[in-house]
Amino acid sequence: MTRVIALGASNLTRGLRTVRDLSRTAFGPDTELFAALGLGRSYGAYHRLGIRGLPGILDCGLWRALDAAPRAGRTLAIVSDIGNDILYGYPPAQILAWVTEAVTRLERHTDAIAITALPADNPSRVSPLQFRIMRAVMFPSSRQTLETVTRDVAIVQDGLVQLAADRGHRLVRLRPEWYGIDPVHFRYPFWRRVWGEFLGLDDVQWQQPPTSGGLVETAGLWLRADEERWLFGIRQQTPQQGALRLY
Repeated sequence: MTRVIALGASNLTRGLRTVRDLSRTAFGPDTELFAALGLGRSYGAYHRLGIRGLPGILDCGLWRALDAAPRAGRTLAIVSDIGNDILYGYPPAQILAWVTEAVTRLERHTDAIAITALPADNPSRVSPLQFRIMRAVMFPSSRQTLETVTRDVAIVQDGLVQLAADRGHRLVRLRPEWYGIDPVHFRYPFWRRVWGEFLGLDDVQWQQPPTSGGLVETAGLWLRADEERWLFGIRQQTPQQGALRLY
């Protein structure tokens, strides 16, 4: 049995069904998916987006669940969507410390870890007006400027490259063609290719047709509650079990 552990934010949330389908097709229908995700998710800090709040990935129940779960025959891990914390204004050293801690915890369960780089070329392709619009829509509490984001992206990018090299993990570079006007989210036509590359699949594997249902099943994934969240400031807990667990 294979277990996939995926850490991320909005791209992982949007692509959750794709990740699950690709994993089941490539590794078998009994593949488990443990995911810490959520729109606007931070690696190290509680964050609220609208009426919903989530703990930082390092503070969620994923780690407790992994430590308690039986060992899988094979475990793969993806560390993605690292750029949110730059827009929230956290310094690069803090962001890299959070990511390093996440990788260290994952290493207790697998040495097959893919660390996704940042879309380092995207800030240079965004005009100041586009940046202000994107920041207002996606990160309304952010006060970061395009100049500081461009600088911090470069610093964090260098740190991720060094982290992957030092620990012997796979670094996945993000390609400009995966993005459109939106410099943060992958374009839908590339979802299977992107997540297939993150999972280490070859071209034949990621191009296999999906094996799951349609819109109803996709909506069900979107509506599933994380193990811990806050709605209107009220803490909610939803026990996670089965082959798909969200934290």
